[in-house]
Amino acid sequence: MMAMHDRPMFALALRLAATLIFSVMFLLVKLTGLRGVALPETLFWRQFIPAIAIFGWLAVRGQIHRLKTQRPWVHARRAALGGSGMFLTLGVVRLLPLAEATILAFTTPMFAVLLSVLMLKEKVGLWRWSAVGAGLLGVLIIAGPDSNHIPLFGLAVGIGAAFMVSLVTVQLRDLGKTDEPITVVFYFSALCTPFLGLFLLQRGVQHDLTEWLMLAGIGITGLFAQLALTASLRYGAVSSVIVVDYIQLAWATAWGWLIFDQLPPATTWLGAPIIIGASLLIIWRERVLGKARSAAIAS
Repeated sequence: MMAMHDRPMFALALRLAATLIFSVMFLLVKLTGLRGVALPETLFWRQFIPAIAIFGWLAVRGQIHRLKTQRPWVHARRAALGGSGMFLTLGVVRLLPLAEATILAFTTPMFAVLLSVLMLKEKVGLWRWSAVGAGLLGVLIIAGPDSNHIPLFGLAVGIGAAFMVSLVTVQLRDLGKTDEPITVVFYFSALCTPFLGLFLLQRGVQHDLTEWLMLAGIGITGLFAQLALTASLRYGAVSSVIVVDYIQLAWATAWGWLIFDQLPPATTWLGAPIIIGASLLIIWRERVLGKARSAAIAS
């Protein structure tokens, strides 16, 4: 088993880089959607380019052996869950403004609490249940009475994406104990690509130069963002590095303003702090309980 090395500051730097690169990828996904590129094709290039790039880079360096893994079925499960989550994550970017799509992703810690109850039979106290309730209130405020701003379908897709991310985050931390980040990213891309390629066989591809450059950009940014994200979970605890994810809102708001001349309405500015605060409360509580459990084991 590969030894874990806790390097918290390095993990935070990696996570920060991942948020910025992901924001560029989401921007490109939205732009390709506006140009009529189908989402399954966007997903294909998002996965195909990283798989080819990683394999080619390791082949040139004579390091194909780094792709060896003792956990193929765990990678397959991660690809199934991650692929479904990616479909929802990129889908909501096309359905909603960038800022609102990003804010909904911040409900991930709340789903982690619910999963701990349903799957792990963990007892959840007043602090975390209150945070879940507050997060739900924040979502309702952002949705608001005007369904033209936040369509219910887009809202449902965003919440579904956050749920899938909560499942994948746990799996990434587990895979990071035995496999390198580059190995985890390669199998995720390589296992998803054949299924997405079936869509291309049916539809074919025909784009202008700008669209091809955008699709290539999605694949390249997706590769480096995924590497940084996976590595951050290898060098730091989930509860520590996930706090940096909230900077994503700043990137999304900036892109929405600069590219689409679009700023979030008052309901978003009111609901976002509630969701972020609820998520931070859950993260803080998880750290407190984690320290308590470690102290109990040590004693």
